[in-house]
Amino acid sequence: MSSLADQTRWMDATAQAELVRRGEVSAAELVEAAIERVEATNPTINAVVTPRFERALAEAAAPLPPGPFRGVPFTLKDLGATSEGDRITNGIAGLARADYRAPADSTLVARYRRAGLVIVGRTNTPELGLLATTEPLAFGPTRNPWSVEHSPGGSSGGAAASVASGMVPAAHASDGGGSIRIPAAACGLVGLKVSQGRITMGPFRNETGLSVEHVVTRTVRDTAALLDATHGPGIGDSVIAPQPTRAYIDEVGTDPGRLRIGMVLECRRFTLDPECRAAVETTAALLATLGHELVVSEPAGLQSDELPACFAPIFAAQTRASLAQAAEWLGRPLGPDDVEPLTWALLGQTAGLLADDYVAALSAAARFRRTVGQWWADGFDLLLTPTMPVLPARLGLMAQNPDEPFAPFGPAAPFAAYTSAFNATGQPAISLPLHTSAAGLPVGIQLVAAYGREDVLIRIAAQLEQAAPWAARHPG
Repeated sequence: MSSLADQTRWMDATAQAELVRRGEVSAAELVEAAIERVEATNPTINAVVTPRFERALAEAAAPLPPGPFRGVPFTLKDLGATSEGDRITNGIAGLARADYRAPADSTLVARYRRAGLVIVGRTNTPELGLLATTEPLAFGPTRNPWSVEHSPGGSSGGAAASVASGMVPAAHASDGGGSIRIPAAACGLVGLKVSQGRITMGPFRNETGLSVEHVVTRTVRDTAALLDATHGPGIGDSVIAPQPTRAYIDEVGTDPGRLRIGMVLECRRFTLDPECRAAVETTAALLATLGHELVVSEPAGLQSDELPACFAPIFAAQTRASLAQAAEWLGRPLGPDDVEPLTWALLGQTAGLLADDYVAALSAAARFRRTVGQWWADGFDLLLTPTMPVLPARLGLMAQNPDEPFAPFGPAAPFAAYTSAFNATGQPAISLPLHTSAAGLPVGIQLVAAYGREDVLIRIAAQLEQAAPWAARHPG
């Protein structure tokens, strides 16, 4: 591997952009170094499923927009975020075989380009992002760079693996139930799920669903600066988060003041791994030394047994809509050979979904948002939880089973125990890599703020990063 590829492997996006800005390297050289790393590492990790090396080199050699990340290599998750002329599959085998090409950039992808990022490839995702692991039948499993026998999580597993392995410094990701935070925790990265309406989903996706889009990174400053480059509504958006009072990058290094932080030390629906509990306790102790008040407390109903059932109709309806879009792209109805057994079974199950069920689920979601949000209104600034109640899964735990198509949902459920509620409430939440298991696997902690308060999360995340740095930790 070239000296530049080695030199920049563990640099964050901000540092790589600074090299280009100072004229120490060209954008083309930076992109060539990233491509070299992908070619060397991807055969083992299988994070990038659609390379776009020739197009990336041509774009890097041409004049790039004078954005804050000019020349920095980047990957897109192969779910939802369309890039003009590139294959998009959403993890669906039928679309992969058809080699469907997107007709236009999504608004967010256009913003990435305006920021100067150069897209070197699209990353692996479970089919439709349905599982907390990245093992689609269409492309095979993505492996966790910290342990290749383990999953990088899902559904942004390919994105997280591309960053954790040093292929690129940051990657696009999305989160409909924990799909940014779970892979960030499994791969030792920073993963911010933004508030609903913070970043437009337009023009091809509906911003009123459970999912949002942002990135996984190695540093808090990259997460903040990339949010500065991409936040804001798009044409026709109906959910728009409050505008920040200043740039998010200015929150990095700003004293968060004394915060009142509730913490969760149990998991009522699943067994909490002792190492995940220890991550919260260690983080709580660190926060206390930084001057914050820690209280064992959580919003009412947060871990209700009824919560998954309440939102099942929303999840089912969104899945059916995604499959309808796939059929439109294919130009024909989907068949069982086009999708995985779980997806085909879900399609059959949703055929009986009633409008009454969907409206009732929306009403339940509104009640849940208000109940949970009241906890912050009553005087708490943040909630501290494990990102996951369990350690990263071994590959194969959530394998497809044609005889029992819904079987993968059983082992998948614990991974989203602490994350999915905040997709329902629309609140921002961040996973930070503050702990490592005895076996050397990353363990993330989650901090959740009130709706629209990414600024508070960035301040506290930067404070923790300074107090307990993680930048020097990366896989062998």
